[in-house]
Amino acid sequence: MPYESIFRPGLFAGQSVLVTGGGSGIGRCTAHELVALGAKVALVGRKMEKLEAVAREIAEVGGTATTHSCDIRDEDAVRKTVTDVLAAHGRIDGLVNNAGGQFPAPLKDISGKGWDAVVRNNLTGCFLMSREVYNQTMAANGGAMVNMLADIWMGMPGMGHSGASRGGILNFTETAALEWAPVRVNAVAPGLIASSGLDTYDEPFKKSIRERPRQIPLRRFGTESEVSAAIVFLLSPAAAFISGVALRIDGAVPNAKRIWPLVGNGGKTAAFNGFHLAAFPEVLKGVDGA
Repeated sequence: MPYESIFRPGLFAGQSVLVTGGGSGIGRCTAHELVALGAKVALVGRKMEKLEAVAREIAEVGGTATTHSCDIRDEDAVRKTVTDVLAAHGRIDGLVNNAGGQFPAPLKDISGKGWDAVVRNNLTGCFLMSREVYNQTMAANGGAMVNMLADIWMGMPGMGHSGASRGGILNFTETAALEWAPVRVNAVAPGLIASSGLDTYDEPFKKSIRERPRQIPLRRFGTESEVSAAIVFLLSPAAAFISGVALRIDGAVPNAKRIWPLVGNGGKTAAFNGFHLAAFPEVLKGVDGA
């Protein structure tokens, strides 16, 4: 089965898009959708075996993907990777700064090393990759970037290091949209997404995840395809006059007020899932709203 994108075939024909964190989750899904729409993709990540597995999936549907091992926290490695992608593709029309990571912990228990690791991975890595793509090609040739945020509004208790880094990405996005125009720089902010990454957390955190649908006005988790569709839109000509924004994909969670106890009316929207290879997380099996 091919990827069932809602966008027209050939939308990105002749274009190349660099996707960080392309070996799994949202990055993998986005790479597949872009390829289904005619793009060639450069998959960037730390684990080459994961990137190569996705590249094989893409080749099986007739697409083109190159793989590039890179620690996005390493400035020299990022610089070389962008150079290598340009050598392989000849151009970079879009950048999806998807790579990132975090671990659940209250602020009082986060060590300086743990804080630095998350901030460098999420914020510094996004900056370094964006700067290099801008300096090496987009300053002269134009393009579009999409950065990855999260549901950071009104704080991110339990993951304060991630919230702080994602908040920094929001400000970076707004600044780069001004300094680097006409290159368009936007961000997406997913809420709870049914991705295989949920299975990596410890059992107490998994328990809290299973209870979350009732706190979401749309009464369900989002899908990787719904995040990918937002990313593709922001890369597309339809967003040609959109820059410096963060597009929320969260089922209206930040709009749920503690002074208003009713969260929706109990109904939920139908999920969109066009990704033919989507892996449903074990932690959500049997959960109402997943």
